[in-house]
Amino acid sequence: MPRGEDICDLLVIGGGINGCGVARDAAGRGLSVTLAEMSDLASATSSASTKLFHGGLRYLEYFEFRLVRESLIERETLLRAMPHISWPMRFVLPYHKDMRFESDTPTYKLLNTLMPWMRGRRPAWLIRLGLFLYDNLGGRKILPGTATLDLTDAPEGAPLQDRFTKAYEYSDCWVEDSRLVVLNARDAEARGARILTRTQVMSAEQSEGLWQVTLKDTGSGQTRVVRARMIVNAGGPWVGELIRDAIHARSTDDVRLVRGSHIVTRRLFDHDKCYFFQGTDGRIMFAIPYETDFTLIGTTDQEHADPDEKPVCTPQEQAYMVDFVNAYLKQKISLDDIVWTYSGVRPLYDDGSSSATAATRDYTLKVDRSAGAPVVNIFGGKITTYRRLAEGVLDLVGKEMGALQGKWTAGVPLPGGDFKVAEVEAMIADLARLYPFLGPVWARRLIRAYGTDARLILGNVSDAAALGRDFGATLTRAEVDWLMDREYARTADDVLWRRSKLGLRMTPHQAETLDEYMRLRHAESISAAAE
Repeated sequence: MPRGEDICDLLVIGGGINGCGVARDAAGRGLSVTLAEMSDLASATSSASTKLFHGGLRYLEYFEFRLVRESLIERETLLRAMPHISWPMRFVLPYHKDMRFESDTPTYKLLNTLMPWMRGRRPAWLIRLGLFLYDNLGGRKILPGTATLDLTDAPEGAPLQDRFTKAYEYSDCWVEDSRLVVLNARDAEARGARILTRTQVMSAEQSEGLWQVTLKDTGSGQTRVVRARMIVNAGGPWVGELIRDAIHARSTDDVRLVRGSHIVTRRLFDHDKCYFFQGTDGRIMFAIPYETDFTLIGTTDQEHADPDEKPVCTPQEQAYMVDFVNAYLKQKISLDDIVWTYSGVRPLYDDGSSSATAATRDYTLKVDRSAGAPVVNIFGGKITTYRRLAEGVLDLVGKEMGALQGKWTAGVPLPGGDFKVAEVEAMIADLARLYPFLGPVWARRLIRAYGTDARLILGNVSDAAALGRDFGATLTRAEVDWLMDREYARTADDVLWRRSKLGLRMTPHQAETLDEYMRLRHAESISAAAE
């Protein structure tokens, strides 16, 4: 299609997983793409997930079979494309007779009508039926199926109270959510997209069939205008604000903001499996091995009124999660065991559900032309289905712009992910052998973060000193420079809490030292570019 020199095909608003996934897919089909993110990549919802590629076992209770099936199929598609930042994980679901459905689920309502004597309880046969569907809806090829555990002598029973004697074990996958976003952005840029971080969309006006979008650099305050044939509004929690205040569309679609909070504690058990706990209130809670020495617990579902209000894990949510897992654990934990908390806001499509928990997790894509030129608004979605969501967006773009090149992203590796799932341990061992000073822990961290790119970061060095300044927790100048030059990092938080979780291991002084280094290096790069 013809292009003006200063006109792009797509202006994508939002640098979360949906925005970066759309930018990558579109750039790979030959479209000219500009992505604008007002902060850092993955700075909001996409860095605050439960870190799982999963089908959503509990969504079966809401009869969301299409969403679950699509998610289950995607698990293995995504796993093959990013075996460094995603890996299989087994989930242990302890059974007890007091398990109950939430009262607003369709399954509860159906069983309450057909079997009122059950009084909302989850019978073992129904859980096993759900797991049978979970095993078979998505056509598993890599992940093992469901098994039954005798907790009285299995190691998975050791951390649990003696009343739990039986459990079901099934498969899902872990994913490093923030790194997933960054790698999609990197791949989009390698295919021709412009990735503009710390760039806020101030306004978008239609003129002669094109969007004229005013962008503001949040650091310098400078503005510029970009013209685009079409806008993709992947603003996450701000999708509604963008529709009303920037694009000035007359759309009636709206977003429902739901806050999900998590706590991280010291390591609570010695194995590498996750627990899927079910409460007597019908809610579920994960307890997941995290960063080797910790356990991640979550999540909650609370209404969140204002996207500009920073989400935080409230004292009430912290206490709720501690009490929830204490109903299962032999050695009870307290609020003092919490080492970190985080919260994110899910931008769900407002489908009129009675509660935050019942609101659909499926994505909704809407094309709006009320302001003149077309815009695609993205509501909802989950990390597992981001690639399929992007394909859906490109289907809509094709209807507006004419036929596009075909779908291409399934199975195409992200940067650093061009190896097989089964080769991870061998790659870690090879890296430790080639660079003996790393040791197994450091080598594992680098492979899990960067995959085949780890060797590019390390280069031909023969000792740790050659990697430059040691900022602590195995973070060196060579890695920081890579993150700034290749992965859009600008501040210590970008490195310590999004590109990695080394913030769990570094002191405030070390973080300040890192931030000062990055600030000076960025200033020097701006000065050099201006000369």
